[in-house]
Amino acid sequence: MGRSRRTLPEELLLLALDPATGTTAQPQSLDLGLAGAQLVELALAGRIAPDGDRIAVVVPRPTGDPTLDSALELLRRRGAPVRAVHWIGGPRLGLRQIYLSHLERCGMVQAVAGQMCGVLPTTRYQATDTAISREIRSRLDSAIRTGVPPDPRTAALAALAHAVGLGKHLYPGNEGRSSRSRLRDLIRHDPMGGLVAHAVMDVQNGAAAQPRRSPATAGRPAAAARSAAEPARGVPMQPRRGSMARVVAH
Repeated sequence: MGRSRRTLPEELLLLALDPATGTTAQPQSLDLGLAGAQLVELALAGRIAPDGDRIAVVVPRPTGDPTLDSALELLRRRGAPVRAVHWIGGPRLGLRQIYLSHLERCGMVQAVAGQMCGVLPTTRYQATDTAISREIRSRLDSAIRTGVPPDPRTAALAALAHAVGLGKHLYPGNEGRSSRSRLRDLIRHDPMGGLVAHAVMDVQNGAAAQPRRSPATAGRPAAAARSAAEPARGVPMQPRRGSMARVVAH
């Protein structure tokens, strides 16, 4: 996979980067969106494909992008298709920082060190080539304004932007309400983007923790079904991994 084209995670991150403050909008949900964008990019590269609500590896050959290939290898090691909501809801410690550092190496953003409250070290990122961000934004604006079905990449970007809540950042206030609505509607134009976007929203709504009811438990009373879904006694639930040690691109 060549580097002549920006990947969806990179585009989503640039779209979320506020040119005035150097911070990213919706940082918590953006981390989920970046994990989802990796899946869409791998699908566009022909490496994975949707299998119902699951993701299956169809071509394990590396893409040439180290970050994407790391995700592809993790998916391959699963051995069986994995539910998109479980993949996206898994720990992705440092994924946003990995992409910010990559954009910095490519010369698309510049890191600016600072402090929060005069104590905590922070790093903000200023775009060095605003034309790139404007081009990404214009693709979304064009799809929203014209109503013409966008290409799969733009449709997936729109779906992810909606899923992580960037609509209110891109099209704020009452005057942006119709644009936000049309951004949401673009989710239907790319099946993989739609699957991933819905998975991102499900994770945010806590649906990732809800197990599917199998035929064996479907007819049981509610209490019995809940018991079947609980972890075995003596096996503690694993905590979610926390935020990064230092404050980075809030």
